[in-house]
Amino acid sequence: MIPFNKPVWLGTEPQRMTDAIRTNGHVAGGGPFSQQCEAWLSRHLGQPALLVTSGTHALELAALLLDVGHGDEIIMPSFTFVSTANAVVLRGGRPVFADVDANGNIEPTEVDRRRTSRTKAVVVVHYAGNSCDMRALASAAASVPIIEDAAQALGASFEGQPLGTFGVCAAFSFHETKNVGCGEGGALTVRDSALLDRAMVMRDKGTNRRRFMAGLVDKYTWVDVGSSYALSDLNAAYLSVQLEAFAKIQHRRDALHHAYVAALRAPVADKGGYLIEPGPGVSSNHHLLGIVWSAPAVRDRFIAYMRDCQIITPFHYVALHESPFGRAFHDGGPLPMTERLSTCLCRLPLFYNLADADQDVVVGRTLEFLNAL
Repeated sequence: MIPFNKPVWLGTEPQRMTDAIRTNGHVAGGGPFSQQCEAWLSRHLGQPALLVTSGTHALELAALLLDVGHGDEIIMPSFTFVSTANAVVLRGGRPVFADVDANGNIEPTEVDRRRTSRTKAVVVVHYAGNSCDMRALASAAASVPIIEDAAQALGASFEGQPLGTFGVCAAFSFHETKNVGCGEGGALTVRDSALLDRAMVMRDKGTNRRRFMAGLVDKYTWVDVGSSYALSDLNAAYLSVQLEAFAKIQHRRDALHHAYVAALRAPVADKGGYLIEPGPGVSSNHHLLGIVWSAPAVRDRFIAYMRDCQIITPFHYVALHESPFGRAFHDGGPLPMTERLSTCLCRLPLFYNLADADQDVVVGRTLEFLNAL
């Protein structure tokens, strides 16, 4: 069996976790390895980063920071994971679903068309470690704040600027399916220093505990809304190993991605499909390799064929505007590209520890299927 994904494994993660327990004696949030990871992220992104328990919680913190409330409208793509919408709905807001381009990223013209006086924010999702034209998006959003769902985008950039640094805040994920991870984890980056101070309070259950630990107040107490969002230092210890090896991990992913593209771009196009690829100005982190087939039936046949060959090639998102819960928020209009991706896209195995020989098998079986069409 060739799985779709395996978590990155470098081999030194257990020792680092042992160090957290035996050497540091600190396994809760805010410990030495948490600080180390936050420093790495801040250096690479050029703005402060806070470790949290998941990308989902990072999005929820972003909604809290922007005071999303009842009746507020938040524009977002329908082609995304449920966490993007849940973060808004949990605060009483209403997701306004927009269409995406052929590569799964929100269309700036859709943002301009759907913006109203009730629009509180725009959430842009950097699908596959790519992005839309972020300058065009900022223009379309006008003065409306932008939140970046950068769960898949660590290490990617647009016109040389890291994704996750364009909006007022951004959410990253360190789930086991991401380029680097720690099982479950995430990070929130915040551009505004006033928002950063509030985010720290919210992450620490709404208390000013950080100020107390720094000796700035003689006791800490409840000062704002919040929850327990801090990532365990055990998880951070695991993550720290992978962040240190980020360049090495990315080099391997780049090589795997380029090999897929070289072998499959033309044959897939000959059969009426295409590969998900970065647009102009985008430097991708190659989070995934997606094939968009000519029709849903072809996609389903391919998934079944590859499963028979012991290769897992899953589809991706069910469009939120067509989901049982999401329909209640949608105006009923079609989102044609979202609907095509939802029914025609699947993903090939792409992970750091994928062996060259296994990738050759995936490519070979894919070409067999294409030749038989």
